[in-house]
Amino acid sequence: MLLLGIDIGTSSVKVSIVDAHNQSVIASAQYPDIEAPIIALQSGWAEQSPDDWWRQTQQALARCHKTGKYNPKDIAAIGIAYQMHGLVLVDKNQNLLRNSIIWCDSRAVALGERAFETIGKQQCLTHMLNSPGNFTAAKLAWVKQNEPDTYDRIDKVMLPGDYIALKLTGEATTSPSALSEGIFYDFQENGISSDVLNHFGFEKKFFPEIKPVFADHGRVSKQAADLLGITPGIPVAYKAGDQPNNALSLNVLNPGEVAANAGTSGVIYGVSDQLKADKQSRVNTFAHVNHQDDEKRLGVLLCINGTGSFFRWIKNMFGQSFSYQQMNAEAAKSPVGSKGLLMLPFGNGAERMLNNKQIGAHIQYIDLNLHTPADIFRAAQEGIACAFRYGFDIMRATGMNPTVIRAGKANMFLSDIFTQSFVDATGVPVELYENDGSLGAALGAGIGAGIFASPKEAFGAQKKLATIEPQNTQGMEKVYQHWKSQLKTHLDKI
Repeated sequence: MLLLGIDIGTSSVKVSIVDAHNQSVIASAQYPDIEAPIIALQSGWAEQSPDDWWRQTQQALARCHKTGKYNPKDIAAIGIAYQMHGLVLVDKNQNLLRNSIIWCDSRAVALGERAFETIGKQQCLTHMLNSPGNFTAAKLAWVKQNEPDTYDRIDKVMLPGDYIALKLTGEATTSPSALSEGIFYDFQENGISSDVLNHFGFEKKFFPEIKPVFADHGRVSKQAADLLGITPGIPVAYKAGDQPNNALSLNVLNPGEVAANAGTSGVIYGVSDQLKADKQSRVNTFAHVNHQDDEKRLGVLLCINGTGSFFRWIKNMFGQSFSYQQMNAEAAKSPVGSKGLLMLPFGNGAERMLNNKQIGAHIQYIDLNLHTPADIFRAAQEGIACAFRYGFDIMRATGMNPTVIRAGKANMFLSDIFTQSFVDATGVPVELYENDGSLGAALGAGIGAGIFASPKEAFGAQKKLATIEPQNTQGMEKVYQHWKSQLKTHLDKI
């Protein structure tokens, strides 16, 4: 029996075909090969076309089919992971009304912050566990204010994964986890927030039927099945944002367990059973994949927009003749502290952990006679590690104090320099696993379809690759304190 996992990323769509019997990946592919563009019509804006995600899904799956390693008709269930917080709008005929305003778009910050003040900080933090800030609800408010003709044609408001499921099944559904990441969900009332609806003047009918994350979210239509070469009638049995899905794929499900990811954005994601919030909403709390009204499982999320996106920029500017692997090898030639070179890895939209401020990216203390590409490549990775430490200290203040952090050996965790810098900066060991968003989505589908009795059974074959222990915490502490002082200088200017 086979499972299909689809991971709708910002840079590409990746799909995996997984054997449910032994949880192994039979085939996987992504599309496009180079990073998908982000449409920035103005500074601070970021959009993508959901129909591009759908086309990329078709292309990636076609690549898997071409391997000939399996019979596509044996796929029994589908799971979807997706970039969080994006706004997708469709009309009554399920046609897109505009491009998606995606996670790193900053145009609606002022609207979200005004809602935070008007609804009341205490009300927001105890009921929604977050400020509307720079999330999906505020982006919908921006459309209402600036594109009234589009707003008047809305039939359904969805998150990115909801839209791909709609294309597969023709049915619109969502989940408490998806609604919570959009700041539409009230954790005290266990339903759509009347405070948010009333403040922004949204209609409740905009929102699809609410189902659990692990559930039947519709059956693949004949039209979609013919397009994809799979069997009609199989269920879409799981939908989750990329960070809750990453945590699931690392078997992070219980209070106190913590996962990390360093892709386009950087994330530390810890599980709690307490309805608690950061008073400044710099780290955010959402319903985890296994959250239930009577057994609360909340994902406390630190997000850094400028992580892999910053390192990609460094490559494009300074390392065009290097592969990422070669950049990491060069970085190893530079000492801890990068000979005084310092970088602040921001510049990809408003950073929530910086109170939604945009300070831009900074490279400081360049010595034209001293610094080499090795120092540049190391300083970039140390700067990102310091950003993680800054946010992690905020998480610690909310009661999240893990003894170990789990991460997939992927993206920036492929770099020994970054991984060790992260461990030394936070002082917490990291366990590395072979994991992948599309694999997690496939196994999530197995749980939702009842093929696995529990997440423990679904991820029972997972094996730890390595544990990275702290080695030079004193050295990285010195780097971090200098980095933090420079960050404060830039924040004070705003």
